[in-house]
Amino acid sequence: MRKVSKNLSENIKYINEKFKDCGDLVSREFTAGNGRKVFIAYFDDLSDREMLERQVIHGFMVDVLFEQNTENALITADIKENNDIDSCIEEILSGNAAVFVEKREKAVIVSAKKVPSRGVNKPDAEISVQGPQDAFTESMRTNTVLIRRRIRSSRLKCIQLKLGRTTLTDTAVMYLDGTADMNVVNKIITKLKNIETDSILDSGYTEQFLKTKRTLFPLVQMTERPDKTAAGLIEGRIAIVCDNSPFVILAPAVLFSFYQASEDYYQTWQTASFVRMIRIIAGLAAFTLPGLYVAVAMYDPSMLPAELSLHIAGARTGVPVSTMTEVTALELAFETLREAGVRMPAAVGGTLGVVGGIIIGQAAVDAGLVSPMVVIVTAITGICGFSIPSQQLTSAYRLIKFAVIAVSAVLGIYGFMLSLICVFIHLCSLESFGLPYIYPLGRKSGFKDTFIRLPLKKQSENEPAFSPDMYNSRKNGQ
Repeated sequence: MRKVSKNLSENIKYINEKFKDCGDLVSREFTAGNGRKVFIAYFDDLSDREMLERQVIHGFMVDVLFEQNTENALITADIKENNDIDSCIEEILSGNAAVFVEKREKAVIVSAKKVPSRGVNKPDAEISVQGPQDAFTESMRTNTVLIRRRIRSSRLKCIQLKLGRTTLTDTAVMYLDGTADMNVVNKIITKLKNIETDSILDSGYTEQFLKTKRTLFPLVQMTERPDKTAAGLIEGRIAIVCDNSPFVILAPAVLFSFYQASEDYYQTWQTASFVRMIRIIAGLAAFTLPGLYVAVAMYDPSMLPAELSLHIAGARTGVPVSTMTEVTALELAFETLREAGVRMPAAVGGTLGVVGGIIIGQAAVDAGLVSPMVVIVTAITGICGFSIPSQQLTSAYRLIKFAVIAVSAVLGIYGFMLSLICVFIHLCSLESFGLPYIYPLGRKSGFKDTFIRLPLKKQSENEPAFSPDMYNSRKNGQ
């Protein structure tokens, strides 16, 4: 740690060396009201230049007693002193201004952040017809405000960290004191502090460092909705807010939390339960349907009604490739169309996916390359994937789907069943910060807010889903 020197020239020289070839750094030396030299450094447009000139520089120039009482010279209330010059440099890089005064061994840090950011817009990834229509932005402070706007309690804590040796990305860990398990909170903070990397540019980086086991399934949940984050905090979960990212991380995360949508709690429990059951069934079909079709069509057509089996066999007449090949090829074509639709401009992306799928599918059937039944199976599989609220879980199912197809093509219906058993065993082996991934299955209240959504009155009578008592009851085997 390098201390701030009483010699102002040494401080200026050190600052200039550190910020060599930084043309956007504003550094100014002036004389204060009592005749002492003052040096201020900040980045243009990263700090509020007008406020610094009007309140800070003018304040030092007109006040002759600032060396006894800094607050007399500065109108702004958000100031602090620092005797570590390297820490002052970090503050400058964060958007604050550092003021060095001749014959003083402490610099004054003035909060003057003016970070460019877009306004609060509607959610793009988690669209909801009913409920709030605001979404997180790339500004960490804006995101924490959106959360505090919903939870107006002093129990909502916010611990700030800096991640990445080079980027020094501001990160906030938020939790509800008395509701969240402090062991989990401390475990998350420890893992964040132990991240050894040069750059954290997005919450997606942080998510990968928080993963404790190699798996395709997401062990933490990403959301762009403040209302969903607030609900998670009230349940006892921990929110990780990263600067420069419009997505907030919620931990711990269990499998059924990825099937829940914010809209479930803004409508009647009967409707929400019905829609959630559809999502869960669709999620199962999203990675099993193609493999099931391959197993039945190649090895066990007798499992189907005779008319349907004959119809499928007749439709495959003239197809030059095997069932596995045509299913895999069409699934890959669908995935390519989906990726192309995401990368295309929004005005044409949806049209490309729909029109491209219809044209390519019909052309492939007319050319005799694939059978109509495979096109139907692929289309249903894609629709089922889109019905899952979480893109993270959908991405996992997209990869598992091809593994199920491969095993089913080799071992038939036995391979299909074996792949399902392996997936279920893998899910049972996963934990998210000490919580079983299939929680709360296996508990007395295992169906509470999982397959169905209970009325809000009954939910309010129960303890939070991720409270310390839940962890303790699991340890006691309840």
